[in-house]
Amino acid sequence: MIVRLIFLLACSLPLLGKSPNVLVFLSDDQGWGDLSSSGNGDLATPNIDSLARDGASFERFFVCAVCSPTRAEFLTGRHHARSGVYSTSAGGERMDLDEVTVADHFKAAGYRTGAFGKWHNGMQYPYHPNGRGFGEFYGFCSGHWGNYFDPLLEHNGRIVKGEGFCTDDFTNKAMSFIDKSVKEGKPFFAYVPYNTPHSPMQVPEEFWKKFAKKELKFSNQQQKESKKADNHKRCALAMCENLDWNVGRMLKQLEELKVADDTIVVWFHDNGPNGVRWNGGMKGRKGSTDEGGVRSPLYLRWKNGVKAGRKIPQISSVQDLLPTLCDLTGVSREKSKPLDGESLKPLLLGEKVEAVDRVLVNHWKDKISVRTQHFRLDQKGKLYDMKSDPEQRTPLHDRPKAVKRLSEVAKAHRGEFMPNYYSDKRSFAIAHPESIMTQLPARDGKAHGGIKRSNRFPNCSYFTNWTSKDDKITFDVEVLATGKHKVTLYYAAKEAGAKCELSYKEARLPLEISEAHDVPATGAEHDRSPRMESYVKDFKATSIGEIELEKGTGTLTLKALEIPGPEAMEFRLLTLERID
Repeated sequence: MIVRLIFLLACSLPLLGKSPNVLVFLSDDQGWGDLSSSGNGDLATPNIDSLARDGASFERFFVCAVCSPTRAEFLTGRHHARSGVYSTSAGGERMDLDEVTVADHFKAAGYRTGAFGKWHNGMQYPYHPNGRGFGEFYGFCSGHWGNYFDPLLEHNGRIVKGEGFCTDDFTNKAMSFIDKSVKEGKPFFAYVPYNTPHSPMQVPEEFWKKFAKKELKFSNQQQKESKKADNHKRCALAMCENLDWNVGRMLKQLEELKVADDTIVVWFHDNGPNGVRWNGGMKGRKGSTDEGGVRSPLYLRWKNGVKAGRKIPQISSVQDLLPTLCDLTGVSREKSKPLDGESLKPLLLGEKVEAVDRVLVNHWKDKISVRTQHFRLDQKGKLYDMKSDPEQRTPLHDRPKAVKRLSEVAKAHRGEFMPNYYSDKRSFAIAHPESIMTQLPARDGKAHGGIKRSNRFPNCSYFTNWTSKDDKITFDVEVLATGKHKVTLYYAAKEAGAKCELSYKEARLPLEISEAHDVPATGAEHDRSPRMESYVKDFKATSIGEIELEKGTGTLTLKALEIPGPEAMEFRLLTLERID
């Protein structure tokens, strides 16, 4: 009885004025099966596994099929299509500005808020994490990055040089944030959205050497795989062990700071595996709305509030995390827009919950799948019994009522979201008065004439093949406040001498490429497996002058006036720094 009383008292801590800290880990392209706690014997993830042992594990937790929608649903507690997210790049990853994020809630409640890693929900302020409730941000805003060792990153909007392997670097910065929060006596909400094991497949040597020649008994079930696929798989597992090592560092820090008992720690993944790997036999991987593409582990440890070893069989969604974390900590969510997620607090605290036949919709682009506790209706309208056939091998033909019910859910969802799903009239917001710096990367630009992207995936690309004065690069922008800005260009050029002009409405800024910067593409030297995405370069940053931008919408244009050499330049990025 005394033990139970102590436990109930701990669960009421938010009501007694004690604010639990929150630490949320999110990995990128790590499948459900990429943990030893899921049963994969090819790797060891003891630190992440400990969160399940010492906390609660959700046995049927679902996210989205790809990165940015999952992040948006975590941040808002709402379906990603409600917030304007429909793509993973070129503006389609942005959440609408009227969305209220989990960080907004915790910041309003007096928490120090920080995000460290891959954001992937908008770059230009106020889409930037600093504009979405996070007081501290270190990482990158793109969907993927071209090099994981000492890359260009940003800290609160300003471009900085990363320090070492990015996952280790993000962890170091998050640990500094937590240390400062504890020393200042303030509760913290730390969001650590890692960018691995997303490609490029890069990992430090000390993690790679274990897997370089390791026989993969679980993950090597495809009989006719190439060496390329095999190395991709090996590196993914090495990257997962690196993630686990970093999680271990942070869990140890919580103990050393004596805040482990009062910190809610959450671990989940953003979609299925980014390759053919062991995933419990489930159908589908990243990009699929089948079980293997959208099922993720969810581990939640709160030593002062959640019983260790609790296993929760009820289906749940990434949309549930916002209301759950707010309810566990006593943080108000009154300012939220209507949520799609439900609070999991009763399940976590072991309260008696009335059985509800909940329905979850997994949606990516034109693919819609519907999940209940018992069934999944796939994107082709085939029904599967997920209890007896979790691998989705045999469609059911004797459950017409279930097919009809879930088909109606899918039809209603399609009718609500699909008519305007791809409609995006938002310009790229620049020159916000509360933001000193605006970045305009090649990812968000449009190439005209013969200019080409370095790769078909825009996220970390640059523009090349600029050979004609008829060619140009444009950005559809909305200037949020009139003002003067210092402009910096990030470029590469085989020869100096190209004369160009940056213009917006009546404003003109002439510039000349006064110094050649002919550098090779880099990144391949760190790759453990060939990549699909663009390589990067050590682009030169040069100040090109000042331009006055008038409030309103319009087109920012960069064009060449003279090209004495083979091409004007290779373009990576413009930054605009407010100076008045």
